[in-house]
Formats: sequence, C-alpha cells, structure tokens
Amino acid sequence: MNTLKKTFTIRDLENLSGIKAHTIRIWEKRYNLLSPERTDTNIRRYSLQSLQKLLNITLLYSNGHKISKIANLNENKIPELVTGLVSKNNKSQIINTFKLSMINFDQQLFTQTYKTLLLEKSFSEIFKEVFVPLLNDLGLLWQTDTICPAHEHFISNLIKQKILINTQELTIPQDGLNKKTTFVAYLPENEIHEIGLLYLNYEIASRGYKTVYLGQTVPLENLEEVMKTFDSTTFLSYFTVSPSKDKINDYIEQFNILTTNYPSTQLWLLGHQTQHIDLQGLPSTVEVFTSIDKIIEQL
Repeated sequence: MNTLKKTFTIRDLENLSGIKAHTIRIWEKRYNLLSPERTDTNIRRYSLQSLQKLLNITLLYSNGHKISKIANLNENKIPELVTGLVSKNNKSQIINTFKLSMINFDQQLFTQTYKTLLLEKSFSEIFKEVFVPLLNDLGLLWQTDTICPAHEHFISNLIKQKILINTQELTIPQDGLNKKTTFVAYLPENEIHEIGLLYLNYEIASRGYKTVYLGQTVPLENLEEVMKTFDSTTFLSYFTVSPSKDKINDYIEQFNILTTNYPSTQLWLLGHQTQHIDLQGLPSTVEVFTSIDKIIEQL
C-alpha cells in the first residue's frame, strides 16, 4: 500500500485531471498526445510521465490553448508554459496546479502558485477557497487508489507549513488581546489529522486570543496539567477517526469527570466522529460544532 504508484488507469487520469476518459481517448488517437502501454487484455496503462504531461496539457487547455496547438509543441515547451501561468487561473485550474505539484513532488511549483494567490487573496481566503477543496479532492483520490500515501503526505505537509508560518507571523502580544479564556488545541490519542485543527488555531489566534497548540495523539489525562495552568480553558479538538463510535461518549464522560475541580473548563469539538455523540446526554462543559465558521461565530 505504501509503494509509490508508477502506473495509472485512464480513470485515474480522469480523476486527477477532470478530463473525461472519452476526451482523453480522442486526444490520444487524434493528436497522439499520450502513448499508453496496454495489458494482455488491451487495458490502457499510463506512466507517471504521461500523467504529468496530461495535467500540464489540461492547464494549458483550460487557459485557452487549442489542443491542436499543444500537440505541436516541443515536449520541453509544455512544462515551461505551465510554469509561466499566473493569476488568471480560476479556482479549478489553481487546484489542478497544486495536484501537478503533488504528482511531481514539486515544492517549487507549489510555492510559486501559493505566492501568486497571495497577490490577490488573504491566507484565510486561500485556505477556504483552494486548500479545502483540494484536500477534499485528495480524499476522493485516496479512496479510488489514484494517489499513494507519499503524494498525500507531501501536499498535506506543505499546507501545514503555510498554516504554521501564518500563525507565527501574527502580531499578537504574548498574553493575547482577549484574556477571558485560553484556547488549547489538541487531538486525542490515535488521531493524527491535524490540518483543520491547525487552521482553527490560526483563526482564533488571529482574533487576539491566547492559544496553546498541543498537537497529535494527546492522552486525556495529560490535559489536567493544562487546566491547572490557566484560570479559564477552552479545549479544541477534531475527532476525525478517533475516538471510535463505541468509545466517544465514554471519552466525553471522562473529560467531564476530569473537569470537576476546574469549573471554567470547556471542550469544543468538530469532526466526522462527532456524529456519534449522544447530544441528549451532553454535559454542559462540552459543545459540538459543525464547522470552523460556527466556532468563529461563537467567539
């Protein structure tokens, strides 16, 4: 499962590029743009280089280049033109460029595209309008086995870096502008999906609150030390895969017991697993949200 994927089906190409398989076949036959190998049962198999070429072609095609003209370009000219694309790209084209950087493990292309977006958008706009749809696409690509773990880790870590850099650059006094409560972001044990939590931490810090980021897979009992440190603490957590359906309500009960001696402590939750929470029996110390925007509205 962790082996880097080197060959792709025509459906993989469709999933990654957004170009219908029927159109890919036409381009292949009419313009000889791709030259797949075929299995003994005559099924097309495309190399990584073919996928890279198709993503490049898709970007040029989406930017007004005629497919007949692209077909006549020198092989080296295509990536050169792609690199030169600037802010005229619409959202789908920008997302495709980030996918291209992922497939190529091309950090330079990722950075260049991100810097271009910053000329017109704030970091929050980039995250919501581009990174969130991109991450959603990655989920589908993962489910269909179109990309491998190395691709996902590469692009996810680049996005994390951008969140961390923007959080670090916030010009907020050490104690925060709003001292009513300290927000402490963490993920429960066995939970590693932290991009949403990192971004939530950024949004809250940008509004003048003091934040503490604990990160992945934090044992519940370790939270008490934080409760001892601050007069009023609001914990933030994303339950994406953990706790499991059969353990999530016990987790909340244990958290509530832990806060017995700390009445000014709360837990705000988001994530897929929160659908399994018994809302009728939810303690007053715990609140469930459906989105980051809902939390921002409550601040």
